[in-house]
Amino acid sequence: MNYALVFRREVGEELDEAYNWYQNLYFPIYDKLLINPCYNNEVFMKNILTSLSSSLYNQDFHLWIESTIEILQQKRFAELDIENLISEIGSMGNNDKKSIKSNLRILLMHLLKWQYQPEKRTNSWRTTIKEHRNRLEDDFAASPSLKNYFLEVFNECYQKARDLAASETGLSISVFPLECPFDPNLVLKSDFFPE
Repeated sequence: MNYALVFRREVGEELDEAYNWYQNLYFPIYDKLLINPCYNNEVFMKNILTSLSSSLYNQDFHLWIESTIEILQQKRFAELDIENLISEIGSMGNNDKKSIKSNLRILLMHLLKWQYQPEKRTNSWRTTIKEHRNRLEDDFAASPSLKNYFLEVFNECYQKARDLAASETGLSISVFPLECPFDPNLVLKSDFFPE
């Protein structure tokens, strides 16, 4: 006999433990599993647990995170949903980069408004400038290597900030210099407000 239809209760203690653990996570498991007897239970269990974890990712993301943390803490690496874990770690890095770009664009736009519309300066503009500097500094404190990314995208962000400043002020985009008039390090200084 090449295959045997095995009921959950007949596979043994390992599968019962896995079933109970995932059942507590509100995760469905089939009552019957078709297995190849040439595989040992350990390999079978690792495959089942990895598959269940991968499905959990699509059903309940927050629960998948808690489950993945538990698996990592217990060093049960064979059960990790590697594909989705890699994807999430990559997304975290992308989110940090998006934050740098977004905060830099807003900061540069408000610095342009500050410089080119002095008669319209408000405390709100000052607060926005300070807030987005703080956000950038927080990002750099958490991940110092993001400062390199900040420098890398500085000119790109300036071009978008220039367009935003033209839209917000009603001034022609040609009023704002093609090249950024602000030094990247100066932009981050808490007391820098261009005159």
